[in-house]
Amino acid sequence: MPAYPDGWATCGSCARRGVFINAIQAQPGDTLRLDDPMLTLDTGKVSLDIPSPRAGQVLEVHVGLGDAASPGTPLITLALA
Repeated sequence: MPAYPDGWATCGSCARRGVFINAIQAQPGDTLRLDDPMLTLDTGKVSLDIPSPRAGQVLEVHVGLGDAASPGTPLITLALA
């Protein structure tokens, strides 16, 4: 299950004020390929598209628009292809 990415911390201080779900590109039933965009995280300074780490079908989206995301937050459940 993709979770809040470890790489987000590399943007320096941009993530200290909170990270929020800005857009959701994948919905239950969608089939994603490796690296297809799933959603967009936003800090107010930086937006980061989160790609699918694997190919598969979206079973569940665990976040909604405007939700806060922190390290380890479940984002999407995939049934792997």
